[in-house]
Amino acid sequence: MSWFSTTRSNLVRAAVVAVATMGMLAAVADARPGRSGSVGSRGDRTFTAPPTTNTAPKQATPMERSMTQPGQVAKQPAAAGATAAAAQAARPSMMRNLLLGGLLGAGLATLFGAGAFANVLGFLLQGLLIAGVIYLAVMFFRNRFGGGAPAMASANAGRSAAPQANANARQAAMIGGSAPALNITPDDYSAFERILSGVQGSYSRGDIDALGNVTTSEMLSYFAGELEDNKRKGVRNELGAPTLLQGDLAESWREAGSEFATVAMRYSLTDATIDTRSGKVVSGSTTTPDEVTEVWTFRRNPNSGPQGWELSAIQQA
Repeated sequence: MSWFSTTRSNLVRAAVVAVATMGMLAAVADARPGRSGSVGSRGDRTFTAPPTTNTAPKQATPMERSMTQPGQVAKQPAAAGATAAAAQAARPSMMRNLLLGGLLGAGLATLFGAGAFANVLGFLLQGLLIAGVIYLAVMFFRNRFGGGAPAMASANAGRSAAPQANANARQAAMIGGSAPALNITPDDYSAFERILSGVQGSYSRGDIDALGNVTTSEMLSYFAGELEDNKRKGVRNELGAPTLLQGDLAESWREAGSEFATVAMRYSLTDATIDTRSGKVVSGSTTTPDEVTEVWTFRRNPNSGPQGWELSAIQQA
C-alpha cells in the first residue's frame, strides 16, 4: 500500500471518529427544552443582550433561532456589498484553476503515456480534492467571522462623534425607553418559578397542550419540533423537577401591546436522554442533578396580571 493510500485511510478514519464524537456530544447537549441553546423573541430587544446580573454575571449568548428578524439586515450599506463583490472577483477562480490543471494533464498524458498518467492524475485529483475542502473551510470561517468589522468601525465612529447622545440613548433603553420599567411583584416572581417547573415537567411528559399554556406560540413550535425529533430518534428526555437556587431580574419594559420581563435563573435538575425501546440512559443522569444558569424572558398582555406571563425566550448564560 502506498504512503498516500495509507495517509488517506488514516484521514478517513479520523474523520469518522470526529463525526461520531460530535454526534455523541450533541446527544448530550440536546436534552432539556431549548436544546441548550438560545431561542425565542424578546420583542424589540431580541438581538440586544440583556444586562448581566448577580445570578448570570456573564453575558447571555445571542439568539440562535428567532421568528423576529433583525432590523439591520435591510440596512446594509451598498458600499459594503460592492466591496465584497470586488473582493470576490479578485480571488482566483477555482474553476479556472481546474481547467488549467486539465490542460496541463493533457500535456502530461502526451509525455508519459496513458498508464503512468492515470496514476499521476489520480494523485493530483486527490490532492485537489483535499485542497478544495481546505479552501472552502477557510472561506467559510473568513466570511462567518470577518464580516462584522466594517459595521463595528462605523459604530465606533458614531460613538466618538456623539458620545453623550449615545450614553443617554443607552440609559433610556435600560429603563424601557419612554415608558417606565414594569413593577415586578412577588406574585410575578412566583409565576416565573411556576412556569420554569411547568415547562420542564410538560416537556418531560411530552405534553404539548400543557406546554402551550405557559409558552408563546413561537416557543411552543420549537419545543414541539424537538419532541418530534426525539420520537424519530427513538429517545425521550426525562427531566426531574427543577429546584430554583437563585434568580434576579435583568430588565423589564413595555412596548406596543406587550410587557416583557427578563429574569436570570440558576436552577438544578436531573436531565437524561432515554432510549424508548430499551429504557437505557443514552446520556445524562436520572439521579445526579445538573446545575444550569439561563436567562428566561417572559411576555404578557398589558394589565393581565401575574397569570398572564408566558415564556417567550431562553438564552444560555
